[in-house]
Amino acid sequence: MKEKIITLLFCGVLGASLLVGCGSTTHETETAQETETTKTKTTDQEAADEVAVLIDAIYVQERTETTDDDCAAAKLAWDALSDAQKELVKGENADPDYFGRDTGDASLDAPLNADDIGDNEIMVVSFGTSFNESRVEDIGGVEKALQEAYPEWAVRRAFTAQIIINHVQARDGEAIDNMEQALERAVANDVKNLIIQPTHLMHGAEYDEMVQMVEEYADHFESVKIAEPLLGEVGSDASVINEDKASVATAITEAAVSDAGYSSIEEASADGIAFVFMGHGTSHSAKVSYSQMQTQMINLGYDNVWVGTVEGEPEETACEKVIEAVYAAGYKKVILRPLMVVAGDHANNDMAGDDEDSWKSMFEASGYFTSIDMQISGLGRIEAIQRLYIKHTAEAIEE
Repeated sequence: MKEKIITLLFCGVLGASLLVGCGSTTHETETAQETETTKTKTTDQEAADEVAVLIDAIYVQERTETTDDDCAAAKLAWDALSDAQKELVKGENADPDYFGRDTGDASLDAPLNADDIGDNEIMVVSFGTSFNESRVEDIGGVEKALQEAYPEWAVRRAFTAQIIINHVQARDGEAIDNMEQALERAVANDVKNLIIQPTHLMHGAEYDEMVQMVEEYADHFESVKIAEPLLGEVGSDASVINEDKASVATAITEAAVSDAGYSSIEEASADGIAFVFMGHGTSHSAKVSYSQMQTQMINLGYDNVWVGTVEGEPEETACEKVIEAVYAAGYKKVILRPLMVVAGDHANNDMAGDDEDSWKSMFEASGYFTSIDMQISGLGRIEAIQRLYIKHTAEAIEE
C-alpha cells in the first residue's frame, strides 16, 4: 500500500514537471519569435535609414568630385531594399518617392550635352525638373522648337538646380549638365557665338545668378548674348504690362479653356468656371510680375481668371486670398493650372497633391465650390509659348 502511494506521488510530480516544462518551452518559443520579429523590424529600419542618408547626401546644390559615385551608391542601395523596406525610407529630404515615384519614361528625354557643337550655340538654361514626362514635353518642347527654328545653331541644355540633376542621374542614369559644365563644354568645343535662352519666367533670383555665371565666361567667346525670359522686362509696378505678358496671358488662357472643353473664355464663365494659374512666387523685386499678369488678365477681359503663387508673394497671390476673390466673384467651379514652364513637383504636389496644404485641398476645404479640377500641364508644351521663346532668341541673335 505504501509503495502504491509513493508510486502515485512520483507520477504526479513527474506529470507536473512535464506540464511546467511544456509551458516553459512554449513561452521561450514565443519570446524568441517576438525577439526575432523585433530584430527584423530593426534591421529593416536600419537598412532604410542607410538609404535615406545616401539620398540626403545627394540632395544638395553643389556638385563635387564624388557626386557621380554618390548618385550610383544611392541607387544601388535602394535597389537592394525589399518593397517593405523601401516604404520605411525617410530622411531630411529622402522618402520612398525619391526613387519610387513613376514620373514618366526618362528614355524619351534627350539631355543635349553632346560635343561637336560648332561655332554657334543656343544654350537653353532651365531650373530643371525630375518629372520625366514634364522634362520631355515642357523643357524638351522649347528646346526642339528652337532647334527647328535655328537648324544652323547647335541647341544644348543646362540646368541650374544641381539637386534635380542629381535626382535624375541617380534614379534614371541620365546625366544633365549644370551651368558650369555646359559653359565648360562650350569653351572646350571652341564655340564662337553663344546665345543663352533661359526658360525662366522672369528676371528673378535664378535669372540673376545665371547672368552672373555667364559673365564669368564671357571672355571665352567672340560674342555672348542673353535672351529675355518668358515675361520680358519686369516694369516698375503692377500696372506696367508689355507685349510678352499679353502673349503669355492669351496663350495660357486659351490652352486652359480648350483643355477644359470650352470654345471660349466667355462660354466657360457662363458655366460658372474660374481659372486659377498657380506660379511659384518670390521675395525678389521681380514678384511684381505676378501682379502685372493679373492686370494683364483683367485688361484682356478675362474676368474669371486669377493668378496665385505657392509662396504667397506678392501677398494678394496667396492661396487664401485667391480663394476669397474667386468666391466673392460668384464662381462655383474652379480649374487649377500651373503658371510654370514645367509641370513638376509644384504642380503635382503643391497644386494637385492630397496633403491638406495643397491648393486643391485648401480650395476643397473652403466649402465654397462644387468642383475643383486640375490641369497638370506646363507652359513649355504650348506652341504659342514656344514661339515666344523663339522670338526672344531671334532678338538676341539680331543684336
